[in-house]
Amino acid sequence: MAKLYFHYSTMNAGKSTVLLQASHNYVERGMQTYLLTAQLDDRAGAGRIASRIGIGQSADTFDGDTDLFARIEARLAQGPCACVFIDEAQFLTERQVWQLARAVDDLNLPVMCYGLRVDFLGHLFEGSATLLALADEMREVRTICHCGRKATMVVRRGADGRAMTTGDQVQIGGNETYVSLCRRHWREETGDSPEA
Repeated sequence: MAKLYFHYSTMNAGKSTVLLQASHNYVERGMQTYLLTAQLDDRAGAGRIASRIGIGQSADTFDGDTDLFARIEARLAQGPCACVFIDEAQFLTERQVWQLARAVDDLNLPVMCYGLRVDFLGHLFEGSATLLALADEMREVRTICHCGRKATMVVRRGADGRAMTTGDQVQIGGNETYVSLCRRHWREETGDSPEA
């Protein structure tokens, strides 16, 4: 039975690596997969899912207006597909997550989404919030804070190196911009420490 999966974490936990490995496992067994990533994030090049450890794969892209159910139906019309993989799932709209759920339910096709759970202010992304509500299974991809605790939050650093506490929810960046932290250290960095 097909399911909608949400693999979530903070920045730099290895979500793209896990996605690429899972897709490779299908392909290695003679099954085809369909990879999609957000058009917005082109750090690895347009239409490319890449990991910090150096592996990558071409993918179709989506933006907020893409009908993902129609896109998946069109891919199935081209030939068999065993699984759909979505990178940068936090950038999905609520409508698109429902489209993915429909692909699971009506096309009997597993869909695996990989993305951030919260932004640098600790707020859920629209896509992530909807996936938390609709996913059949959720799996945390873990990473650690500099103190060794599990990192569940992320700070965005400004040009001065200090944690930002205002700004647009979406700003594409990597290690030069974002740092994953445990909640305690996130609170200290953002000025929301227990002593405040």
